[in-house]
Amino acid sequence: MAKMKITLVRSGIDRPETQKRTLKALGLTKMHRSVELEITPQIKGMINKVQHLVEVKEI
Repeated sequence: MAKMKITLVRSGIDRPETQKRTLKALGLTKMHRSVELEITPQIKGMINKVQHLVEVKEI
């Protein structure tokens, strides 16, 4: 399967609780930290929910 590198580029502070929980579920807890995840429909949905806070690169 293909992987994506997801980096938190904007803070989750002062965001709705659902967006904060989505960031935590993706494993993004601190600014400018990255995680590598398999591309699944569930992950794509979470990325779409917080796309204004993250940067996504396909690897």
